[in-house]
Amino acid sequence: MTRIFRHDPIDFRSLPPAIRGLMIANVVGFVVGLIVPDMHSLFGLVPQQVLFQRWIWQPITYLFLHGNIWHLVFNLFALWMFGMPVESQWGERDFLKYYFLCGLGAAAAHLAMAPHSSVPVIGASGSVYGLLVAFAMLYPDAVVYLYFLIPVKAAHMAILFGAIEFFSGATGSTPGVARFAHLGGMLTGYLYIRWWWVAKIQLKAFWRRAMSAESEPAPRVAPRRAAKPPAAAPDADMAQVDRILDKILSDGLESLTDDERGIMHRYSERNKPS
Repeated sequence: MTRIFRHDPIDFRSLPPAIRGLMIANVVGFVVGLIVPDMHSLFGLVPQQVLFQRWIWQPITYLFLHGNIWHLVFNLFALWMFGMPVESQWGERDFLKYYFLCGLGAAAAHLAMAPHSSVPVIGASGSVYGLLVAFAMLYPDAVVYLYFLIPVKAAHMAILFGAIEFFSGATGSTPGVARFAHLGGMLTGYLYIRWWWVAKIQLKAFWRRAMSAESEPAPRVAPRRAAKPPAAAPDADMAQVDRILDKILSDGLESLTDDERGIMHRYSERNKPS
């Protein structure tokens, strides 16, 4: 199905709850950072504190702090621009999981590149760059106006931004910007979609084939009047199916409970080709 991207103005009330909540959290974090002097050093990403003092909350809390208003506005605009179509495709649960996973990947990249640094890194850019990758992989031919002027395909824009971040980080041309954190968010998003997401799709198809083979119809016998069939079990909720598939990928098929196997059986029956 062809997706149409409209040029509607930003309407805060019509935003999905996940994106609206992230925007509110970022604005609140920015305002509190202006008021509380030590906010950035306590809740920003400081590699020395994370690795040697075990301040394990920082790889999450740094995502909600920003250095100035333009940093905040750019990330909120990119969250709206790329997050809306991604969230509409994946749903709230998978969108939020992906957002924070990219943020953690960005934090891990920065920790690996500068483990002894005592300078706080702040901002949601790692997650936002991950959303750019997701948008480019979902809609590679969608046209985006770079800097509101230059039309470019989403896939080409993601490659261009990745190249800029790599060469800027390698040359150290912008020491005040955590370029490798941005790259970490992009790489995490790419690997997640290419490996985990595709593996879930393949696992769904495999499960349907396996369950279809197990439930081959018995040889036909002479027809007779059948008793009233029992009420059909409710269809498996897709959120439950995705959760169970995640569990299979991480812990193996043997980790499923009887109830979870029943949910997957009903899912395979519902999607079995007629």
